[in-house]
Amino acid sequence: MVRWAEAGELAGLVAIELAADRLFEQVGITFPPGTTMIEEVDDPGTVLVEGEPPVGFALIGWVDGNLHLEQLAVHPDNMRQGIGGRLMAAVIDHAGAAGAPHVTLTTYRDVPWNAPWYARHGFTVLPEEEWGPQLRALVVHERELGIEVAPRVVMSRAC
Repeated sequence: MVRWAEAGELAGLVAIELAADRLFEQVGITFPPGTTMIEEVDDPGTVLVEGEPPVGFALIGWVDGNLHLEQLAVHPDNMRQGIGGRLMAAVIDHAGAAGAPHVTLTTYRDVPWNAPWYARHGFTVLPEEEWGPQLRALVVHERELGIEVAPRVVMSRAC
């Protein structure tokens, strides 16, 4: 069951993100050192989780008036059970209920569990000329952090 995270669960989500990030090594992607995205979260109201204790999470925010999926991670031991799909559906449902016209995200173009997976969930590549100022700044920030170690795309889906 997907639900909002509790404050006491945020620290435990770091292990999920780190384990999921290690999967990228299979395709030659190694992330630069630093904090994980979930370590920078102080508001559990921006994190949807599944499981007791959580085995996956979706971190969300707002960018240019759209709900933005900052991170979706499922622990590798719990993958291929529909958890990511249920989290994605909950994000889309929340976006629609909150009045967002779209859900946006940035992801790796050629990693099978990234852009191709999101495409199966109704997302399409958003051309750069359609990016708003906040989305453009976010992409620049990601580049500055050094995570663009493989081709990335911005994707969007109507709610």
